[in-house]
Amino acid sequence: MLRVRRVMGAETEFGLSQPGNPRANPMRDSARVVDAYAGPRGLKSSQNFWDFATESPLADARGFFMNIADADSSQLTHIPQDDVEAQYLANVVTENGARYYVDHAHPEYSSPEVLTPRDIVTFDRAGDLVALESVRTLEKSAEPVNLYKNNTDSKGASYGTHENYLVDRSTDFDDIVAGLVPFFVTRQILCGSGRVGIGREGKGKGFQISSRADFFEAEVGLETTLRRPIVNTRDEPHADPAKYRRLHVIIGDATLAEPATFVRFGSTSLVLGLVEAGLAPQIELADALQALWDVSHDLSLSAPLALSDGTTTTALEIQEAFYSACLEHADAEDAETAEVLAEWRRFLDGLSTDPKTLADSIDWVAKWVLLESYRSREGIDWDHPKLALIDVQYHDVRPEKGLFHKLERAGRIRRLTTDAEVEAAVVNAPDGTRAFLRSVAVSRLGEDLVAASWDSLVVNAGALGVVRLPMHEPLKGTRELLADRVEGIETAEGLLKALGVDRLSSKND
Repeated sequence: MLRVRRVMGAETEFGLSQPGNPRANPMRDSARVVDAYAGPRGLKSSQNFWDFATESPLADARGFFMNIADADSSQLTHIPQDDVEAQYLANVVTENGARYYVDHAHPEYSSPEVLTPRDIVTFDRAGDLVALESVRTLEKSAEPVNLYKNNTDSKGASYGTHENYLVDRSTDFDDIVAGLVPFFVTRQILCGSGRVGIGREGKGKGFQISSRADFFEAEVGLETTLRRPIVNTRDEPHADPAKYRRLHVIIGDATLAEPATFVRFGSTSLVLGLVEAGLAPQIELADALQALWDVSHDLSLSAPLALSDGTTTTALEIQEAFYSACLEHADAEDAETAEVLAEWRRFLDGLSTDPKTLADSIDWVAKWVLLESYRSREGIDWDHPKLALIDVQYHDVRPEKGLFHKLERAGRIRRLTTDAEVEAAVVNAPDGTRAFLRSVAVSRLGEDLVAASWDSLVVNAGALGVVRLPMHEPLKGTRELLADRVEGIETAEGLLKALGVDRLSSKND
């Protein structure tokens, strides 16, 4: 029986600008953003603080490693591109077990590992507060920086909002591709963030559902910043590779509306369950990329999508097929799964009758309604530059500036969290994953913590020397398993003894 619970996480690259200085160095400003959060909190921030030893960004799920000579420099996430970039590679592990760092020309917040879509909503939104704190700190400087939770600068550049899901390693990757391509092509109607303009540079007149769709160029592939694929093949599990595969999803939009984030992660987790069980609907698009673009450009949600058998379908019909399969095989007694299915159903019903009824839940609809109201009042067409400015302003992380935040405060966007829950998530790790242990190390060990990553801690344990503590199982290192044992621990040596670690590996092992 399908359940929505699985290990998952969110990554957000924030757009940034330095007001009044269009020639500002984005690498430098990204480092300033990260340091602006780390400094006041006493958190370490350096290129060496992240433990890159177990990272393998060129491993491909199709069974090979890309030759480093053939890789674009943007794929070498474990290697600075040059000396100039190296000086700006700030890496911070935050109090809640997340990673906040410079990803090339953007500050990125990668949430701690969680187990449910509701937790994703909470900890993803905690990242928005982390970004806001950086902005507030830099407001006091001579060079303030603004951050935007969006995916494009509307000038031809796009940056990612990624998702991560642990999947059973025994699941054939070809089955993952076959199941996910039609789902991802059409999922945007549930959780697109909307965008003014058609085409990469937004020069075509109009409004579309997804901010990312026009930037994708392949159905399957390893790259993330060029030749972007619908299904990414990076095989870097950050966990036991014999047990887990990490599905790295790069096709999603940055969602601000909490119901959209909830359905984005919840529906995807359930569909992955279908794929793992061999129960996914058999739907093959004739041209997945064309379908992706067509769906994004079609606000009527009725565009015919060609299938390989010569027939056609629509985005809504494909989503209905996946929803129905999940409903049929779901554990009816599991409350978390039932909640996701209920929201997914609500979205599909609203989209099939009147999408504008979901302006309180889906970003593309909320933005579309906002822009249509402005267009009608001002008597302007979709190519008016003011609309592009409103589009960007929707995503500003500052509550007094961001149009999303103004809509939410006015009660026009639904919330699933409270301010108190999100504020607590900034400094407290989720209970059910190894993020709790990472949080303990960051919060208590001080200089004893040499480096950290998703699946390791490197500590200076006094007489034991510098050692690496592997954390290959995401479901260990949890609050339930460790809270009592690590109570009062403030040194690396004390932590290792509390964990009962008898045999330690050196950092270079």
